[in-house]
Amino acid sequence: METMDRRWIYLMVAIAVFIPFVFPANFPISITPETQKLYDAVEALPDSCTVMLVFDYYPSTIAECEPMTTAALHHFWRKNCKVITLSNIPLGGPSMAETVTRSIPPQYNKQYGIDFVNLGYKANYVAVLSGMGNSIESIFPTDNSGTPLSELPLMDSVYNYDDVAFIFEVADNATADYWVSIVNAQYGTPMGCGTTAVSAPKYYAFVDAGQFVGLLGGMKGAAEYEMLVGEKDKAVSGMSAQSLVHLLIIGLVLVGNIGFFLGRREEREAKI
Repeated sequence: METMDRRWIYLMVAIAVFIPFVFPANFPISITPETQKLYDAVEALPDSCTVMLVFDYYPSTIAECEPMTTAALHHFWRKNCKVITLSNIPLGGPSMAETVTRSIPPQYNKQYGIDFVNLGYKANYVAVLSGMGNSIESIFPTDNSGTPLSELPLMDSVYNYDDVAFIFEVADNATADYWVSIVNAQYGTPMGCGTTAVSAPKYYAFVDAGQFVGLLGGMKGAAEYEMLVGEKDKAVSGMSAQSLVHLLIIGLVLVGNIGFFLGRREEREAKI
């Protein structure tokens, strides 16, 4: 171990990451109460209600956040919910919403404008969140591609937050705070949240206070949600890769320590 070229260790880590994506492993994934609460809240929604799915994360956190939005879309469409997507992030938010929503519809036979709409992005999220409480169309007169909302059948019955049964905010930044302080606090719309692992500890208090009905924390939370929804995908594979690498590192640490102490014993015996 002391003379091993470190590049062999890098190779072992690379192989450990690669294996679960080719040969899916079945590492156990326990469900945290916050994830279960979010799942139960969505399950309790009336069928065919209107929900919002908010893409407030940057491309740098796709690995953690996109599995959350994908699993949520599966969950919503299984209940035949009408989905409105939007973003408060100019860099990639609207395009990521477009990618996720367009990749799934064939499975559920959903049509754009009737079953889902992508509103896109508007600057100054404080004004945007407040303004939608009065009229969504006054803030987003057109969708992400420039089509007037009046030409989209889904938006005929959606005027403001009163017509939205649930909001799922997926964020890697502080915009989640504003959704709570403006939308949930002032309009009472139920909300759930998905966020990166590094941000999750802050938002557990929001769940305890009832401001979020549930929370997905990082890739672990996304994997839990995939398990509950029954759509094992990138998050479950990612957690398997993490688990395998962790086991490899633990094994290398143990072998390294054994080698170190055996070497010390040999040195002592040689002196004697």
